[in-house]
Amino acid sequence: MLEELRKQGFEIHLESHAAAILEKDFPTALADVEKVLMAVRIPILEIIGSGGGEAKATQRLRRAFDGLGWRKKQFEIKKIINGVERESISHEVDHARTFENGKIVALEIEWNNKDPFFDRDLENFKRLHAEGAISVGVIVTRGSGLHSAMREFVAKFAAEEHIASFDDLARVGVNPTPRQRKEISDRFQRKKNPLTFAAAWTDSFVSDKYGEATTHWKKLIVRITRGVGNPCPLLLIGLPSAVVHFEKPQ
Repeated sequence: MLEELRKQGFEIHLESHAAAILEKDFPTALADVEKVLMAVRIPILEIIGSGGGEAKATQRLRRAFDGLGWRKKQFEIKKIINGVERESISHEVDHARTFENGKIVALEIEWNNKDPFFDRDLENFKRLHAEGAISVGVIVTRGSGLHSAMREFVAKFAAEEHIASFDDLARVGVNPTPRQRKEISDRFQRKKNPLTFAAAWTDSFVSDKYGEATTHWKKLIVRITRGVGNPCPLLLIGLPSAVVHFEKPQ
């Protein structure tokens, strides 16, 4: 299952008989996921230049899934007693596809959110599965290797672009906030063991943007180990470091 992704270094984790369910009832879902993720390529400039709003890599993933019929879906669950509505709860999933058997697979992409978003996604999947609304939940996030490599990637970018000042950052489209500027300045101007400007910026940027409190593989697996989302069948996929490239735009 998903052997091409595994060969490329993607991390794959399945829970609650998800493998058997997907292979038997949703081979098209597996084919869709593999097709979209095998095409993922993220330029280092997008990692460096990502600011507010959704990352371009996530936007491309969303468009690719949308093109295969994985659309945003609002689920509404109502409890009616003797004709009187007692409770109504709605759950939104960013990507869901209804297959030939009438059953639904739901999918969320968590490239770089705050890690409590995993709790939201997993509990959402759990409730929807318990109500018979979905058969499997899928989460795509940064893999452990990609998360660990972020500092190395940013440092490589700084070296290649000869980043040695705030002016150099501005040249490549990076404008730190006043707080970040002070933090960087404090690190490279301190008297004891000062860092180079590039190292100070790298540390500050990675800690702020891709720190431990963001959505990545380790944070997801910790929740799975605790039983969050159980017993919903789950397919979890971690993007590898190989998806990042340093090719210059044409």
